Amino acid sequence: MLTTEEKHKIDHEISLVPSPKNACIEALKIVQNSHGWVSDESLKDVADYVGMSPAELDSVATFYNLIFRRPVGRHVILVCDSISCWVMGYESIRDRLYEKLNIQYGQTSEDGRFTLLPNCCLGTCDRAPALMIDNDLYRDLTVEQLDEILEKYT
Repeated sequence: MLTTEEKHKIDHEISLVPSPKNACIEALKIVQNSHGWVSDESLKDVADYVGMSPAELDSVATFYNLIFRRPVGRHVILVCDSISCWVMGYESIRDRLYEKLNIQYGQTSEDGRFTLLPNCCLGTCDRAPALMIDNDLYRDLTVEQLDEILEKYT
């Protein structure tokens, strides 16, 4: 069930667009910000609220790679694996994260602190390699910077 606060925020987003369906991504983000991810129940509630079928909304949610349809850690690390990041050595960044966090892509660290996911583009090809933790973008990365960066997220 959507909370009163979530409904209020979704209503605001709906007021900005021509149709409630046009606010579906923002509505999903609102629910995700409250719960950390979008469960099947929450997806159905949002679909009903914006006038979509759950299947329609799920197709949007699964297309948009920043909507998480299963539980994630307190912090989500998106590692850019675009051609630019690949050329600039993203694999060493990825491998260090695998080692440091003891997880692979799609997994969450044992302490629930981090979920590690690949991302096809973070839009900063001129400053590759890059990763994003939550809403923080890190560019021109080196393996040596990773420990210090990860320490910021408790």
